Amino acid sequence: MILAKNITKKYGDQTAVDELSLDIPQGQFFGLLGPNGSGKTTSIHMLSTLIQPTSGSVYVDGIDVQKSPRTVRKNIGLVFQESALDRTLSIEENLYFCAGLHNLSRQVVSTRVDTLLELFELQSKKNNAVGSLSGGMRRAVDIIRGVLHEPKVLFLDEPTVGLDLPSRRRIWRFIKQLIDEQQLTVVLTTHYLEEAAPCDNVAFIKEGELVSEGAPERLIEQLGKIIIEINGSNVNEFVRQLELKKHEYMIEGDSLLIRIRDSETEKVELIQNVLRNQAEIISVRKANLNDVFLWLSSNDHGLK
Repeated sequence: MILAKNITKKYGDQTAVDELSLDIPQGQFFGLLGPNGSGKTTSIHMLSTLIQPTSGSVYVDGIDVQKSPRTVRKNIGLVFQESALDRTLSIEENLYFCAGLHNLSRQVVSTRVDTLLELFELQSKKNNAVGSLSGGMRRAVDIIRGVLHEPKVLFLDEPTVGLDLPSRRRIWRFIKQLIDEQQLTVVLTTHYLEEAAPCDNVAFIKEGELVSEGAPERLIEQLGKIIIEINGSNVNEFVRQLELKKHEYMIEGDSLLIRIRDSETEKVELIQNVLRNQAEIISVRKANLNDVFLWLSSNDHGLK
């Protein structure tokens, strides 16, 4: 569905994205993750026709994004980081305006608008100005706007930032329903790693380069089974012992994170060593996608 080959974006001497290649099949829930400034939004903009890559190529449903952007736009929806709605217009007016851009008939639009508003319990507010809505309601209308023309691909750039938990859950129930029922391909950028955990595949980019890609559970397995977190103050001697025994660790704020790949014996011995050094154990837990994110963001060697 989406094929990107060595796409690069440069602004003068600065490289925002460097030879990024992705292959995302139809119906896949795909996460594009990375620290602030890593090139996620620039990548989304290249994939969705908003900006041209400096080099490389992008195809959406077999169509060249650079040669036929208008055709591609008929098949994609995009939810921006910032709302694209006119705050002075009502929900219904915003959605009908969007439908007009896609040349949808009023009869078709009327049915779709009513159905989608009901899913978000917004039917009674369709005549309200968007500016009077809560953040969660506005975001729901943004997403309705993005899928109103029934696209094959939906790009979501930080879709739930700043929303409360009920609003986030309502939005993700809707997105999952679209993926299951319509084989919609979804490309997500987010800083909420729990939202990326259900992805079929995720790609981590750092300073514009792809550093790791795969199913979340596989990346977690590569990182290690257990993460031991200890208080990072006054542990210089302990760190020296970790390095001598070739334990893999990273410093995150005031914490020292140590990854245990395989052995239960290794975990027990390490905990005993922590206690002998009178270091404070904060937690011993199963590795998760957040740990993968922290490790890849702070480490130049990936998950090796």
